Amino acid sequence: MFPIRDHNPSGRTPYVTYALMAVNIGVFLSYLSLMSDERALGEFYYSYALLPARLSHGEGYFGLITSQFLHGGWMHLAGNMLFLWIFGDNVEDEMGHGRYLLFYLACGIAAGLGQVVTEPLSWVPMVGASGAIAGVMGGYLLLFPRAKVDILVIFIVFSASSRSLRGSCWGCGSACSSSAASGPHPAPAAWPIGRIRAGSLPGWCWPCRFGYAAAVSPFGDRPTATRPMPPQGMT
Repeated sequence: MFPIRDHNPSGRTPYVTYALMAVNIGVFLSYLSLMSDERALGEFYYSYALLPARLSHGEGYFGLITSQFLHGGWMHLAGNMLFLWIFGDNVEDEMGHGRYLLFYLACGIAAGLGQVVTEPLSWVPMVGASGAIAGVMGGYLLLFPRAKVDILVIFIVFSASSRSLRGSCWGCGSACSSSAASGPHPAPAAWPIGRIRAGSLPGWCWPCRFGYAAAVSPFGDRPTATRPMPPQGMT
């Protein structure tokens, strides 16, 4: 199941959501040419992705931010941007531009730290905005539990409440992960399904100080390599 749009218009222009999408797409295009060079791509990810082992040694903290704007392929990028496009504007409308940006980055950082906690010695580069977007989706579920969302199932579109998105998140994430993993240069830790599910669970949400619902996604996926390497697969 793939959500394709919601019936929940926002009251203001979502400038931050548009900017985040533009930055994600722009960054991906900036290193797209490296996809044909596995060694160069691996070195690029090693420099800018999140590596839990490096963070465990007190280095590479910038990766908690930069990794949120890297993607392992077109399907990885498209899946993340689809969810951000559909749900980001309403959460931004409720929180305000500045708070929404901080919320988005905080969710991504929390997801990265969760990966470090679960795999502190891993050298597999972690990339993707799914941790941040999972937090946005979790916030959307709390703020608009009865909002109608159009969901595509094969070639049929039907409307459902946003609560049903938990299942569709899993389906969309699985499809994007499978597509990226089968490509010529799949990336580990791209579209970690655990973080997507965690971000949509109310158990990982709490009322923030501003009176709005907030959510974090503290789980990453579980890469198994133990040394620096170019992207070779996903779990």
